[in-house]
Amino acid sequence: MRIVSHRKLKEFYTRPGNEDAKVALERWYHIAVEAQWKNFGEMRMSFPSVDYVGNQRYVFNIRGNRYRLVVVVKFVMGYVFIRFVGSHSEYDMIDCSNI
Repeated sequence: MRIVSHRKLKEFYTRPGNEDAKVALERWYHIAVEAQWKNFGEMRMSFPSVDYVGNQRYVFNIRGNRYRLVVVVKFVMGYVFIRFVGSHSEYDMIDCSNI
């Protein structure tokens, strides 16, 4: 899959207090880049805890659910667009189906 944009992940885990997310986010990135998901079921094989929240948006639990990653996935095109990365409490304040 093509990930747009890896920079958002780096910006998040280089902020003070988020350094512990680096390994988990980079692991997610490398698995996603190597994947060739054609549908949600195939994505779930890589990440069993991923949830579909509507409007082509998917939520990943990162580092034991301490952080959340919201992406838009265009399966046919093979693209993943990173829409949000943040703490669980920051996630609770957004409408992830429209972000």
